[in-house]
Amino acid sequence: MTTATTIQPDYNMKVVRQFTLTTIFWGIIGMSVGVLIAAQLIWPALNFDTPWLTYSRLRPLHTNAVIFAFGVSALMATSLYVVQRTCQTKLYGGPLASFVFWGWQLVIISAVISLPLGYTTSKEYAELEWPIDILLTIVWVLYAILFFGTLAIRKTSHIYVANWFFGAFILTVAVLHIVNSLAIPVSLGSMKSYSIYAGAVDAMVQWWYGHNAVGFLLTAGFLGMMYYFVPKQANRPVYSYRLSIIHFWSLIAVYIWAGPHHLHYTALPDWAQSLGMVMSLILFAPSWGGMINGIMTLSGAWHKLRTDPILRFLVVSLSFYGMSTFEGPMMAIKTVNALSHYTDWTIGHVHSGALGWVAMITIGSIYHLVPRLFNQRGMYSVALINLHFWMATIGTVLYIVAMWTSGVMQGLMWRAVNADGTLTYTFVESLEKSYPFYTIRLLGGIVFLSGMFIMAYNTYKTVTAEDGSINPQELGE
Repeated sequence: MTTATTIQPDYNMKVVRQFTLTTIFWGIIGMSVGVLIAAQLIWPALNFDTPWLTYSRLRPLHTNAVIFAFGVSALMATSLYVVQRTCQTKLYGGPLASFVFWGWQLVIISAVISLPLGYTTSKEYAELEWPIDILLTIVWVLYAILFFGTLAIRKTSHIYVANWFFGAFILTVAVLHIVNSLAIPVSLGSMKSYSIYAGAVDAMVQWWYGHNAVGFLLTAGFLGMMYYFVPKQANRPVYSYRLSIIHFWSLIAVYIWAGPHHLHYTALPDWAQSLGMVMSLILFAPSWGGMINGIMTLSGAWHKLRTDPILRFLVVSLSFYGMSTFEGPMMAIKTVNALSHYTDWTIGHVHSGALGWVAMITIGSIYHLVPRLFNQRGMYSVALINLHFWMATIGTVLYIVAMWTSGVMQGLMWRAVNADGTLTYTFVESLEKSYPFYTIRLLGGIVFLSGMFIMAYNTYKTVTAEDGSINPQELGE
């Protein structure tokens, strides 16, 4: 009988297992809140009679749960796995790993409690108040020590490219968070605080943070995931190592300047808006460099897509990444932005990246990890992985197509004028026309969330099986 695939005993895989399982848990929680607030936009009665469950309180909880609870837990799981395997050494710091895991869970739980209670800075992607921000900073510094300490004691002379992306994500998010969150508390006994910035400066700092949270957390971090798990699952070398280095340096050099494209036609100086637009257009090249490198890694292995749903997750996520990174620069053009901004088109764009790229590459990577972390040869059910793939794909397409259609319609209705210069449509009329698309969006969200429950069941059956007892079709090593 073939023995099970095992993890080398000198690696610290306990923290990787913990983060992997909590990624699935927080993904279900965050997406469930997303489905609820999508339903609230169709049936306002679902806001209920309590302020804690209103759309305005739950929307920031949704974004924080899917980005920081689901997304960052996935990044911590994969980065701490990859850095050990590619450096051929155990995690640095001994018990420090446990502090990082439990500290991060405390940050998440603090957000889950404080945001529905209304303790928020109102900043996009940075809504947490100052005591939680301090806790987050401490945990993040410990995470950086854990990761870079392991790199420092590596047993290999070479630093694999995935670690460059993980490292850039860790360092840049730390700087972004600290600068954007600088605030003066009302008092030491109060959760409330005031930002040290004001006016257009505050807006610029917020979107310097906001867009680079997208650029370094939701792009660079998950590209680190891609550069390890796509070659491993396909059992092929990276298509071009030279391209990966060019892709890395050009991406991080350009992304940091693109934030002002969120502030077109505002009080921000016109030169800053134009700089953001130009840098966003330039960003298209390095973004697609990474996508092409990932997809071309399958050269000579395309036939594996017929039988390997895990590889399908990874490759389709790259397709959504390519689509999102074409759409983003296009929406940064001022004339396009005049139509798209404040409409559902932006929501569609965000979720083509969040569901199509971030969630799908995370799901594929976790399906690769779980059997190896829990001493199995494969997941409990390949058929359930395949079902999950189609549910995730269909759910994402329903969601983003509905929002694209609704958004373009809204933009056209809002700018339509009569011969005498008055508006042709009222805002309420555009809202009424959006209702069918909100229903399709809700359906897409439900389908995607249902796939996450299937993943949780498949993972549970894999984790609780006797070691090595699961032996389905091999999915690549």
